[in-house]
Amino acid sequence: MKYKIVNRLPVMLLLMILVMLPSACKAREIPPFVSTDWLEQNINIPGITILDIREDEEYQKGHIPGAINVSVNSWAVEKSGLVRELPDEKELLELLGSIGVKVDSKIVVVGRGISDFDRADAIRVAWTILIAGVKNVSVTDGGFSKWVNEKRVVTLDSPVVKSLKYDGKIDTSSVVSKAYVLNKIGKTVIVDNRTPDVYSGAKTEPWAPKPGHIKGAVNLPTPFIFDENGMLKGLSELEAMAQDVIGKERSQELIFYCGAGPFSSVWSYLLTEMLGYTNVKVYDGSMQEWIMEPSGPVETVR
Repeated sequence: MKYKIVNRLPVMLLLMILVMLPSACKAREIPPFVSTDWLEQNINIPGITILDIREDEEYQKGHIPGAINVSVNSWAVEKSGLVRELPDEKELLELLGSIGVKVDSKIVVVGRGISDFDRADAIRVAWTILIAGVKNVSVTDGGFSKWVNEKRVVTLDSPVVKSLKYDGKIDTSSVVSKAYVLNKIGKTVIVDNRTPDVYSGAKTEPWAPKPGHIKGAVNLPTPFIFDENGMLKGLSELEAMAQDVIGKERSQELIFYCGAGPFSSVWSYLLTEMLGYTNVKVYDGSMQEWIMEPSGPVETVR
């Protein structure tokens, strides 16, 4: 965001404006989401890493100039019988180092951008990178499909990446366990980010075949954040959507889950990086782990 400062503006007034800016905004040098226009105009800014999370065969057929490729499957891994989990700390540190990232790097994630799951995967990777300590991470709205549809430059050339030892600190305090969620039923707002038909129990997903949702959970579907063209809806609309379900209190504890993890990390990213909520947790095992024996309490909507 650029601010135009008028020379005659009193110094004290300027200081007041700076103090009132949200701390999250001060910490960021790039916005949480960027357009394809923004990316094209800023493709060569110092310290930027364009991270293409599609599969290698897709990347090799063409990608944004300067983009490096690490599939989403390296950022959200299968672990202990669960899909789309956070990598182990050592694995995540090595992954960031292998692509030459530092804690002060600016990372722009580019996904396929075709389906709701593609869009969620891109945001999931950004959420993971935030946990790893890189604060300037962004997601390309519309993904690679929008870039191509707008006939922007695509290349087959892959950049040379110099690996290093990543110097950031991983903070998983916002990622909670099944036991933690069990203890919070009836005490904390627990939010299911799956579609209403899955939340209600009318439909199930392959990774969580038991119908219903965690006892007492409310429903805030992740696919609803995108418009009919797959683009992120406006900030005011997202805020209204969230407040209608979870309320306006920014400091309350919120626990998000979905079927396997990605949808829940999407709302965590939106709420913390765009809407000012400060106590957001993600139950990464989500419904897939919840229904494993011993199963947590589940209810349906009748």
